[in-house]
Amino acid sequence: MAKKQTAGQEQLGSFAPQFAHFNDDVLFGEVWSKEDELSAHDRSLITISALIAMGNTEQLVAHLQIGKNNGITKDEIVAEITHLAFYVGWPKAWSAFNRAKEIWPEQ
Repeated sequence: MAKKQTAGQEQLGSFAPQFAHFNDDVLFGEVWSKEDELSAHDRSLITISALIAMGNTEQLVAHLQIGKNNGITKDEIVAEITHLAFYVGWPKAWSAFNRAKEIWPEQ
């Protein structure tokens, strides 16, 4: 069972309570928890790909950490970003690699 998501409530609960509810209870509570359809590992790979494609590095950092927590390895994230570079653009890949290095520091 996945850990209960509370970021919406913590960061936006008093400002945008309905959005916080959708984030924590619907997106993460219902959609992400359906691991019989897609594993958390695979959902993280998909989400990270979408964020890189959109160039959304603000949300990317959090999802890279979630992905690492869901078992994505350094080798997997490097392969994913390298593959995406040819489809979504070299600059987006560079930015994603810079964020990934924060989550998977070089040894």
